[in-house]
Amino acid sequence: MISCIIVDDEPLARDELAELLASTDDIEVIAQCANAIEALSAINRLKPQLVFLDIQMPQISGIELLAMLDPETMPRVVFATAYDDYALKAFEYHAYDYLLKPLDESRLAQTLDKVRRDLRPKLMPAIVPDELTHLPCYCGNRLRVVKAAAVEYVFSDLSGIHVVTNDHNVHTQLTLRILEEKTAMVRCHRQYLIMPAAIAEIEPLESGGQAITHSGAKVPISRRYLKSLKQHFGYL
Repeated sequence: MISCIIVDDEPLARDELAELLASTDDIEVIAQCANAIEALSAINRLKPQLVFLDIQMPQISGIELLAMLDPETMPRVVFATAYDDYALKAFEYHAYDYLLKPLDESRLAQTLDKVRRDLRPKLMPAIVPDELTHLPCYCGNRLRVVKAAAVEYVFSDLSGIHVVTNDHNVHTQLTLRILEEKTAMVRCHRQYLIMPAAIAEIEPLESGGQAITHSGAKVPISRRYLKSLKQHFGYL
């Protein structure tokens, strides 16, 4: 069976696609998500082989969600769009496939045949944003979208990945590696990334040092990263 997740903010669109997939013998819909934050959690947790992804969604688009996925575990992503505009041509060349809404059964069948023939992960670097401007986060049962520029630092512990601003400490499903690669944050410790613009002071210590942010938070700096962090500000 080919595991599949449907991501679309329109319930009717999700139901329509799920009904079409139910008529196949080898496609199993393991989750349906109404937005990118739900989808990121479901994709990381369930590791589907196939994702049908709407492009136009509130707050975080389908293309932005794609940039948040770990390339090493990237599923097959089939875009679904109601807009036959300039982006469609890019998807034709770089996406695994796309479907135009309202869905055509014969066109969907072609896509599924293509998936069946080739299940290896495929990257889409040509359309994926190089930088994330918004981070999907959660605090308890509440979902929160945090502007990347507002983040002071992030760190990992046994409870997950924490995103810290000057007034919030929330969690995210994004990995430290994705955050380091796709935001302006830099590594200062094995378990910490920090936003250079948030640093007010760097204090040397025997263990390496600590950064003090403009809000007064203290972030550890290991010896390994102290020199490179100083060089970021022009100190050799």
